[in-house]
Amino acid sequence: MNKNKKNTPENEEEQELDEIVENEAASDSDKETESNIPAEDDFIESLKQENQKLKDDYLRAYAELENTKKRCAQELEKNSKYAVSSFAKELLSVADNLHRALDAAQQSNTDCDGLRKGVELTEAELMKAFAKYGIKKMEILGQVFDPHFHQVIQEIEDPEKPAGTIINELQTGYIINDRILREAMVVVTKGAKN
Repeated sequence: MNKNKKNTPENEEEQELDEIVENEAASDSDKETESNIPAEDDFIESLKQENQKLKDDYLRAYAELENTKKRCAQELEKNSKYAVSSFAKELLSVADNLHRALDAAQQSNTDCDGLRKGVELTEAELMKAFAKYGIKKMEILGQVFDPHFHQVIQEIEDPEKPAGTIINELQTGYIINDRILREAMVVVTKGAKN
């Protein structure tokens, strides 16, 4: 307001009107500010919720990535561990033939010591190569038949042994690391008939 004006009744009325207008303007401004506060609180709350959702999504994606990394590492390890399986299967027949030759040489009446020793050395070298790649023979004689490791070729009655006991091995079974490479072909007991 202009202070240079004289305080006349007209000026006083004008001043009062100006004050009322200013008060109403201030009151409207306060009302707008008060009405904006809930809107701002809602906006802030929605931002917090969106932020939390993004954090949750990030954590899920990160956990999924870590699980994928672990699965890939396990798959790589498994692939490298069993990569020689087809190679090993090819060598099994060689091992079988060497074993048969040794059996024949031991049962022969003629002097085959040189042949037998050569075949024994060859078989020993083959077993070393197998061991290097985690391939080993199943030692099963006298054990109870297990369909996961053995294939029954014949059953023989034997009252002295429990049913399902392996008494002969027709073809050697092999394991590569912790997996079956080839089942053993076996002869088992039937047990006593009642």
